[in-house]
Amino acid sequence: MKKLVLLALLFSFMVVLAACGGDDSTSSSSDDGGETVSNDASIGIAMPTKSSARWVDDGDNMVEQLEALGFETDVQYAEDDVDKQIEQIENMIVKGADVLVVASIDGTALSNVLAKAADQDIEVIAYDRLIMETPDVSYYATFDNFQVGVLQATYIEEALNLAEAEGPFNIELFGGSPDDNNAYFFWDGAMSILQPHIDSGKVVIQSAQTEFEQAATMRWDGNNAKSRMENILSKAYSGGETVDAVLSPYDGISRGVIQALKGVGYGSGDLPMPVITGQDAELASIKSIVAQEQTQTVFKDTRDLAAVVVTMIDAILTGEEAEVNDTETYDNGIEVIPSYLVEPVSVDIDNYQEIVMDSGYYSEDELE
Repeated sequence: MKKLVLLALLFSFMVVLAACGGDDSTSSSSDDGGETVSNDASIGIAMPTKSSARWVDDGDNMVEQLEALGFETDVQYAEDDVDKQIEQIENMIVKGADVLVVASIDGTALSNVLAKAADQDIEVIAYDRLIMETPDVSYYATFDNFQVGVLQATYIEEALNLAEAEGPFNIELFGGSPDDNNAYFFWDGAMSILQPHIDSGKVVIQSAQTEFEQAATMRWDGNNAKSRMENILSKAYSGGETVDAVLSPYDGISRGVIQALKGVGYGSGDLPMPVITGQDAELASIKSIVAQEQTQTVFKDTRDLAAVVVTMIDAILTGEEAEVNDTETYDNGIEVIPSYLVEPVSVDIDNYQEIVMDSGYYSEDELE
């Protein structure tokens, strides 16, 4: 969705809320006998961590849009502690949240607490990460996660000219956290592009770590990625080989990889940085792109995703079905969850200004 769509969504909800007048109840009658949502509904928002800037942006954008429409919000960050997130969700249920929005730390660990929400008729929106093995999720709001991987791998393919260049090229692969269902979509999307080049021999994985389980990075931790990259460099590149590209699914992982590469001289003298992908367009990585260290990231405008969540919340509170654009892809092991996918955008040195800065996502002062 573009900014005009976002503005239209916000305007439409302002009209809906204005129709509720000064009624203090949770709903009021409309002219046609139906119900419209009032402005005293409480929305619980459970986020995984503040250690990643993108989750802070996600929380801030949802709070801003929901509170602009009169909703009460309770946003909590669990700092990647699964038990803490469960406790926070339980507290939201006890305090009477009308709807829960949950970006899970471990998508397989929330079945019991969401059953408690269902017992209180509290509906749940899975946010960006699919919640697994539970029937108690109404909707899923996310980006097109398979396409994220396609964009990353396609960038490498084009930057190295894999279609025409003779090769071979040395590429190392990093995956996301194995407890996050999205990580598998990112990986599958990327490998749909890279695997044919690996099979043909044009792309070589010197570490021989070609499976997701070998490349996975628990909790998306940049320090873990740094340590793994250091081990790869010492064991697989001790004979003078050079790294041509690194598939990284997330900016924090990318920055860890860059630290490891710089530690052995990449980015200085006659040893240029390899092509390094990323995701989330975190401010630190936009700065890294400007500094010509990280090469690419995938921008996922969390303002657009927040707008999708607002539409879903309105539908839930008015007893309607929310707009979705995918009813086939996201099976959580119990059922397919109706989903709305927002399109991601590939960003590099050539278009970051137009896509990220000119849209107001960051200010020029923040970039300095």
